Amino acid sequence: MAGIPASNMTISEPIGQEKQNYTPALITLAVLYFMMGFITCLNDTLVPFFKKGFTLTYSESSLVQFYFFLTYGIASIPAGKVVEKVGYKKGMVLGFSIAACGALLFFPAAVMHQYALFLAALFIVAIGIVLLQVAANPYITILGPAKTASSRLTLIQGVGSIGTTTAPLFGAYYILAPLQTSSASSDAVKYPYLGIAAALIIIALIVSRLSLPVIKMQDEAIENTSDSKKGIFSFRNLNYGIIGLFVYVGAEVSVGTFLTNYIADLLKITESAANNYVAFYWGGMLVGRLIGSVLLKSIKASTVLSVCAALAIILIIVSINTTGYLAVWSMIAVGLCNSIMFAIIFSLAVNGLGKYTTQASGLLSTAIAGGAIISFCQGLLIDNSTWKVAFMLPMACYVYIMFYGLNGYKSKFSSL
Repeated sequence: MAGIPASNMTISEPIGQEKQNYTPALITLAVLYFMMGFITCLNDTLVPFFKKGFTLTYSESSLVQFYFFLTYGIASIPAGKVVEKVGYKKGMVLGFSIAACGALLFFPAAVMHQYALFLAALFIVAIGIVLLQVAANPYITILGPAKTASSRLTLIQGVGSIGTTTAPLFGAYYILAPLQTSSASSDAVKYPYLGIAAALIIIALIVSRLSLPVIKMQDEAIENTSDSKKGIFSFRNLNYGIIGLFVYVGAEVSVGTFLTNYIADLLKITESAANNYVAFYWGGMLVGRLIGSVLLKSIKASTVLSVCAALAIILIIVSINTTGYLAVWSMIAVGLCNSIMFAIIFSLAVNGLGKYTTQASGLLSTAIAGGAIISFCQGLLIDNSTWKVAFMLPMACYVYIMFYGLNGYKSKFSSL
């Protein structure tokens, strides 16, 4: 999700030496994105798990996403400062280590069966994920021309989608299934998260020993010197883009968060069985990102964005006005539409910002807090109304995204 674009960054290579081998860096990014996707999407399993285990309302169970994504609003800019100080490689190692500490805290939280402790553990995991995001994305954007940044970022995020696709299947089998028969409702998360912590620690140790490209900042000025004194909020595409990213992440997270319970209610099946369908939601994002990485090389990014947003609106309308498998698969198909939205909104928002690019990326990263606010608001709507009314909220988010793709991205400084 979040990250710092690198239009004003270069790879530093010693004079007189051969070009560095980028294969270790690319493999590292692939593993990193897989783990970030896996951990983030596993929250969709924790929401119905905690709802049943602690007898919570929908809004109370959505606090899982609230505290996780609120971290982006709180920690993104400080994380950028940390990465600037310690470097991108050490930033990634630190991110994996902090996320591992948070995962380890699931064990005592489960033993004491305290929902508040689980939320605290998730908050720490999220801090690690934010650090990973801020430290990792510059490698993606620097390894190729700026004009294909959306395509490249979409392709790498496709690797992360493998993690988001497998997480619901993992969660259904190892977390939700035991909940159907066990009275000790917290026990099911102890060992899966211990395994995740162990994996994160191993990855941190491996990354710490790798030789990765060194990225250094370069001064970059806005070409139009008459506008060089303008502040960062003078850029129309950025202002609308911050809102666009806020509502996009909110829509993506809120649909994924309540999809298990929505499907369970529609098909009258258990949460464990319903959670398997969520893999198709995230799997659609994997397929879409792979297709998008190709399409975005020849089709205008803003056009692709507005078309996908319009399709998402249509699919939600179909889902909330039908029943059975048509309603289920219509909502699942929204994941396919989501696939390219983050990369395009991010790229359009920072286009033409020049020296303000890095500062803008910090603001855009904080906008990921939309995943906290909008999912919580949807939980309140479900508690006090119906599924049909609740899904009007993400639909409204896609209406704004369609506007951004049609007009909101335009700026006199933009080259797109």
